[in-house]
Parts: sequence; structure tokens; C-alpha cells
Amino acid sequence: MNSKRIRLWDLPTRLFHWLLVLAMLGAVVSGQLGGNLIDRHAVIGLFILGLLVFRLVWGVLGSTYARFAQFFPTPGRIRAYLKGEWQGEGHNPLGALSVFALLGLLTVQALTGLFSNDDIAFVGPLFDLVSKDLSNRLTGIHHLIADGLIILVVLHIAAIAFYVRVKKKNLVKPMLTGWQEGEGKSATGGGLVAFVIAVLIAAAAVYGASGVWLPEPPPPPPAAETPSW
Repeated sequence: MNSKRIRLWDLPTRLFHWLLVLAMLGAVVSGQLGGNLIDRHAVIGLFILGLLVFRLVWGVLGSTYARFAQFFPTPGRIRAYLKGEWQGEGHNPLGALSVFALLGLLTVQALTGLFSNDDIAFVGPLFDLVSKDLSNRLTGIHHLIADGLIILVVLHIAAIAFYVRVKKKNLVKPMLTGWQEGEGKSATGGGLVAFVIAVLIAAAAVYGASGVWLPEPPPPPPAAETPSW
């Protein structure tokens, strides 16, 4: 039914969003400082990977406006938006491009981090599954994508500020409360069963990415005994 206030973002989507914000901040700080924080950086990376897998599943099983099919930026939708003809709730087509770009880059960033190394003491949890040369290349990609992510985040924040100041539309409040003022249909779907499925799949992905299932490396050979004479 139409109303003056609609349910836009479900709780799992909002939790994903703000947990990802905090995790990305922690990843940037720990990655830049390095040192003893690099192990924390790896843990945060696994957490981000779990969030991403959850969001991918939730994009299929979640409520109306969280589903990828609802806001996928097709050429027709983008043209309509640029002509001022697009109407809808949730992510507009240009905002959807930003969402998919962020999710895509973050996924590649998290995956490359699993095989990375710092040429000192740190190696990713799945480092042993690849050669050192491949690990070095993936590490380079990992560092390169970090710069791209920072640019995308800055553009994302700028777009939110533009909507607030120019279009007089607060995009942050609905992501906090879940509700948006205006007429339209409230989101449906994305119940408890869907949430549990998404969490279980995300947990399985984190377990696999953690490398705890890998066999222990063989112990180093014993040192050669030096003759006493």
C-alpha cells in the first residue's frame, strides 16, 4: 500500500553498510601503519570478505530494495536517469554504478590480500597455495586497488553531500533508520530464513579464506651437528 513513509532499507542491509564503513576505516589505518598492526589488517580483511559474501547473497535473498535486480544499472535506466525521467526508490542508476564498483573492487582487494606477502614476516592466509612470484603480483594489485577504493569512497561521500545540499534529499537518514519519507511501496521479503542462509554462507567463506584447514607446514630440518674436534 502507498503511504507517506516507506520502509526502504532492511536491518541487515544497514548493518552491512555501517560495519563495512568501520571495517574499511580499520583496514586503511592498520594497512598504512603496518608493523604489529598488519596481523589485525589480515583479520579485518577476512571480516570484510565475510561482509561482501553476505551482501552478495543478500542481494538475491534480501528485501526489495536490497536486491541487485531492483537497482541494476542497465543502459536504459541510466539514460532515463540522465534525462530526468527515472523514478524509483533506493539506489538511482548512477548510485548503483558506484555500489557495484565498490563491491567489485572490494572483492578483488579482499581476495588478493589472501595471497599477499610483505617480503618480511607477513603472508596472507592462503599464501602457500600460490608461488612467490604470483603472490608478489597479487600483492601489487592489492596495493593498487587500495588507491582506487579511496577515490571511489571520496566520490561516494561527495555525491551524498551533493544530494543533501542541492537536491535537498538526505540519503544517510534512511540508512540509519530504514525509513524514507515519501510515497511508494515499502520493501518486502528478506526474512529470518534468508538472513540465516546468508550468514551461514558468509561464515563458510571466511572459514575457507582463513586457511585454517590447510595442513601444517613441515618442520624445518634439524641443524647439522658440528663436530666437537
